Amino acid sequence: MASGIQYAIFTKPWKDLSIDALGQLVRDLGFDGIEFPLRDGYQVEPANAEKGLRALTEHWREAFGLRVFSIAAGTPASATESMFAGCAAAGIPVIRVMAPIDPGKGYRASEAASRREIEAALPLCERYGVQLAVQMHCDWWIANAMELYNLLEGYDHRYITGIWDAAHSGLAGEQPESALEVLWDRLSMVNLKNACYKLMSGPEASPAVWGAYFTTGDRGLCSWARTVAYLKKRDYAGVLCFPAEYTDEANTVAYIARDIAYVKSLF
Repeated sequence: MASGIQYAIFTKPWKDLSIDALGQLVRDLGFDGIEFPLRDGYQVEPANAEKGLRALTEHWREAFGLRVFSIAAGTPASATESMFAGCAAAGIPVIRVMAPIDPGKGYRASEAASRREIEAALPLCERYGVQLAVQMHCDWWIANAMELYNLLEGYDHRYITGIWDAAHSGLAGEQPESALEVLWDRLSMVNLKNACYKLMSGPEASPAVWGAYFTTGDRGLCSWARTVAYLKKRDYAGVLCFPAEYTDEANTVAYIARDIAYVKSLF
């Protein structure tokens, strides 16, 4: 393993597993820890964040040697004080969010709204020592590296940071080296998933409908080999999070096992 690299997996696909079964799965797959979806219906829910996150992280650390590197919320406004307090108590350093674009309001107004939400969250980041990290996402979200750079501009990057996502960067048509360079001094994590566009309508349909197809790391629009080469060149020492998102959901475990082995071979 490359020095300083830590491998995390987003456990969203395994909502119905017990805490022990999920910990065993993550360890068996070869990950160092977890990005946990703090959402209703999961092993810990937002209403129980302050007590539940600490108990969860302590159990996974003691029973399986796993860390929780981050939790996934929604928009910046969804990151409540109880989430920050729960993360601080559990030693979880990052809350991941995304910034939406409201097509009715337009890009500029939506960006301004997200900045207001980030500014409202900043005192909580400072109080609890937990980062709020915004991830880029295709479609009606802050969608590429430069948009994310602009959103984060002017904030204290000890607290307000960014997450580069390989799949969404590829869907935006970016080159991984350029996109990572843009965000380098604002990065808190790197997400490794991959995707391509697929024609969702019949070939005669007008207009044609295209959608994102999430696939394995060696088959999408973003080159993971080039991504890892750039991370090695810049001596990246941090979390690589695998969101475990595949359009063919039935084979998620097989695909994620293949993907982490592929990335470890690149390093």
